[in-house]
Amino acid sequence: MTASDIVLKTSLGVRRKPRRILSIVSNTAELKGFPVGFFAEEMTRAFLMFTEAGHRVDLVSPKGGEVMFDTHSDPRTPNGAYADDLISLGFAHHAQFGAMLEDTPPISSVSVDEYDAVWVAGGGGPLLTFKDDTALHALIADFYETGKIVSLICHGSSLLLWTRLSNGKLLAEGKKWTGFTDAEEEAVNTAFGMILNDYTIEATAKDIPGTEFLCRDANEPFAIRDGRLITGQQQYSNGLTAELVLEALEDAE
Repeated sequence: MTASDIVLKTSLGVRRKPRRILSIVSNTAELKGFPVGFFAEEMTRAFLMFTEAGHRVDLVSPKGGEVMFDTHSDPRTPNGAYADDLISLGFAHHAQFGAMLEDTPPISSVSVDEYDAVWVAGGGGPLLTFKDDTALHALIADFYETGKIVSLICHGSSLLLWTRLSNGKLLAEGKKWTGFTDAEEEAVNTAFGMILNDYTIEATAKDIPGTEFLCRDANEPFAIRDGRLITGQQQYSNGLTAELVLEALEDAE
């Protein structure tokens, strides 16, 4: 066998048909007395994977304006747990991308027809800012009902607790999906020495008819695709979830 006989198969670096992806992050809110936004890596890693694949990514927030990385996930936080998150660090200091964080367009300016997929990051903000945002729920429903790909990661998947389709049913009904688990919530509560959130995604999902909330052990990478609905368990699932989105975009060609 010669070198010319060896075939290497990988999806890394593959140029795909250019698509347009909407990335949604939470606006800033206050949780137990301190500001929270979105988990840095849950937006930035997918952003990089999508752009490297040749797609265009637009960053927006429900209300528009300046958005922030959760302090816990911000690689610029002194002695922080994610100091080695070079992707988020590079994003924040990039002349073009970093400026996006300073003034995001609101979702009211979004036309679903211009996009092929939506990606929603998690973090500390979503359970506070997404719950009563009916305009955001309607936008996600519109993406799904017009045949687009809906991808949600970690606390971003909380949208499945409230997003209803035009027939009145929750998008999550009859679907297999995942998100930040009760075990992971307990671990975070222990680390912070307090109960951070008044409710959890996994426990609330049990009240949805016909839904299947699936997960693996705490902090274990896991993502699932159910048709055009793609969800990831937590930040360690970023790569898996984004790859499923890329595959779904190819299937849609």
